[in-house]
Amino acid sequence: MTSIPTALLVALAIAIVVAPLVVPPLRRVLISKPLLRAFRKVMPPMSQTEREALEAGTVGWDGELFSGRPAWRELLAIPRTTLTAEEQHFLDNEVETLCAMITDWETTNVHKDLPPHVWQYIKDHGFLGMIIPKAYGGLGFSAYAHSQVITKLSTRSGTVAVSVLVPNSLGPGELLLHYGTDEQKRRHLPRLARGHEIPCFALTNPQAGSDAAYATASTKASACSACASRGTSATSRSVRSPRCSASHFARTTPSTWSAIARTSASRAR
Repeated sequence: MTSIPTALLVALAIAIVVAPLVVPPLRRVLISKPLLRAFRKVMPPMSQTEREALEAGTVGWDGELFSGRPAWRELLAIPRTTLTAEEQHFLDNEVETLCAMITDWETTNVHKDLPPHVWQYIKDHGFLGMIIPKAYGGLGFSAYAHSQVITKLSTRSGTVAVSVLVPNSLGPGELLLHYGTDEQKRRHLPRLARGHEIPCFALTNPQAGSDAAYATASTKASACSACASRGTSATSRSVRSPRCSASHFARTTPSTWSAIARTSASRAR
């Protein structure tokens, strides 16, 4: 009986190991599917709220990156986003002035907050109402202008950047614009734009960390007359009065998160 050459045996062993890696049907059956099953067992189940948020979104050009053959010409054909003259003036003047007014050292070690005169400058110059239309007292800036303002502020102070970012993103302004009644818009949007009401967002949760959609705990309702919110939840958004030193949060329901997801999707389009 003729023995099989050692080199042939080695080549056969290599082929058996490599084939599942380079042949897609074999890779899916022998590697991908078993790994996916194991991964699903250790991952927490997706909540209905999370599923609604995911399904509400759309995919832009970035989906091309997962195709294996991105259409680079389509990316290059997308018009470059630019600032309007008014937005550029705001970036070169008001934002520069705000950057010069603040240091992280003073914020952290002296005031434990933004200094009062900085808060007043932010309110007086419309930083809290960048996404609110001019008809309601806001600046009516684009999402690109918003991002450029936050980018520049971040180079100076993370505290001031986040303080401006949250009212223009997690705050109720955009939700009111899309889903609020006319009465709600007239009542709250001008006050939000001028900083008479400041949005706040309670996020951290013992069971969910910083996963806002998965948080389930709630806190005792507050009866603070200075705040616009009533009822509370650990995952929430509300309007806080500058006169109030406590944190009160209005309950956010799954339907609200769905509205947030739809708003983000329409904004991305």
